Amino acid sequence: MSSFARLRVLLPAAAMSLLLAACATPIPPTDVGGGPGICKPEAARWAIGRSPSADVVERARVESGSRSVRVLEPGTAATMDYREDRLNIDVNERGAITGLRCG
Repeated sequence: MSSFARLRVLLPAAAMSLLLAACATPIPPTDVGGGPGICKPEAARWAIGRSPSADVVERARVESGSRSVRVLEPGTAATMDYREDRLNIDVNERGAITGLRCG
């Protein structure tokens, strides 16, 4: 069988395989008890009203189960991407933590 003949047979089969794979339903991620990296801000609510010192920020990150944290002061530019493993700490103009949320 020539290369061209093989290509005529394999190309439609490959195209069909790709089309079928694109239609497959992806398996959703499972939460197995909130493992590390899944932000749970309610676990760090104790930080509200405190100053965002390095110790407070790190403890809030660890206790919330987040992989990363960012402190957002008034006027701070921040990306709008949502990350389930990031804790956002909102701070007011007086330097007190006013809220904790994932994102």
